Amino acid sequence: MEYRSDTKASPNSPWKDGLGRASIRSAQILLLITVLVVSIFGLIQIRLVVIPLLLALILAAAISPLVNMLRRRGWPSALATAFSFLLLLVVLGGVITGIVFAVRSQLDELTQRANEGFQQVYDFIQTGPIPIDAEQIESARQSLIDFVTSSTFGNTALTGLTAAGEFLTGLALMLVILFFFLKDGDRIWAFMLRAFRGERLARAQRVGHKSLEVLGGYVRGTAIIALVDSLFIGIALFVLGVPLALPLAVIVFIGSFVPLVGATVAGTLAALVALVANGPFVALMVIIVVVVVNQLEGNFLQPVVMGRSLNIHALVILLALTAGTILAGIVGAILSVPLAAVTWAAIKAWNAEETSQDPDQVEGEEPDPGHVAEQDSVGGPSHSQGS
Repeated sequence: MEYRSDTKASPNSPWKDGLGRASIRSAQILLLITVLVVSIFGLIQIRLVVIPLLLALILAAAISPLVNMLRRRGWPSALATAFSFLLLLVVLGGVITGIVFAVRSQLDELTQRANEGFQQVYDFIQTGPIPIDAEQIESARQSLIDFVTSSTFGNTALTGLTAAGEFLTGLALMLVILFFFLKDGDRIWAFMLRAFRGERLARAQRVGHKSLEVLGGYVRGTAIIALVDSLFIGIALFVLGVPLALPLAVIVFIGSFVPLVGATVAGTLAALVALVANGPFVALMVIIVVVVVNQLEGNFLQPVVMGRSLNIHALVILLALTAGTILAGIVGAILSVPLAAVTWAAIKAWNAEETSQDPDQVEGEEPDPGHVAEQDSVGGPSHSQGS
């Protein structure tokens, strides 16, 4: 940071040496961290608005290609938006209904089998060949139980009517926001672009286009990967004769939306059930199947389906998952990774060199944000959002 003054600073000024410059930079970093912490704290206070907004944006980015395709085929804008919106509701409603019916009738048995499997593993650790202090294991287990049953955890994880009311309110708000994103995405984007001029406007356009491209690709790719994971693991569980194969496959499908750890945790649950019902050999086979499916996903399926949508290091994903889980629980774990991917894509798009120019723009003239947002839907960031 450069400081200018009319009077020449003394060469002996404490701010001129290396320690002084480091102090100034440290103060700037602390100020940025403070602003970030305060911003996150403020967003957490209004999470009932923030979470539906983010979910609506993700769904709008995922479904926008269908809206744009219908428009290119001559559908009126309102009809294309309404059809896509209703189709999304039907699909989500069908998936949720199927999950509920698949798991509800066998939930008690699934929980009992998982607890029995965990107890067997716990007993093996206590009596196994590797010497482990039983008091430390019991202390860690009791700490986890105390945390789950504590008032702090209970206040954070809302229960009963309050949780149901907040869920329904958030769902209704998300649907309303999603509809307006699909219907008026071009106007919303044009309004946001009014704050930019010249080169910053071009960069903002690239950021918007790239961010929504990455976000939509991530959501569609994750859904495909989750379906493939649950299908293969579910077939393996059925062939191996593991009970509760259908609800376990559903849990794998849901867990696959949490990268790195979701499918692994769901596979561990399946192995615990297999351990109780079929013995150690079948449980080992289930673990091998889960590992193989995860390796195929990471080395083949994910690069093909996701492309560059999740082109970030695994350590960044893990840190994002941890931070999102701490801040917003399971919803934060699901949202943290796509937000990290979009943030990284936006930074790269902002710093990228401009490779093309609007042919309708006169050289030396600043483009009009409203004109840019109302261009053809092919390649326009607003229409990639499903305007």
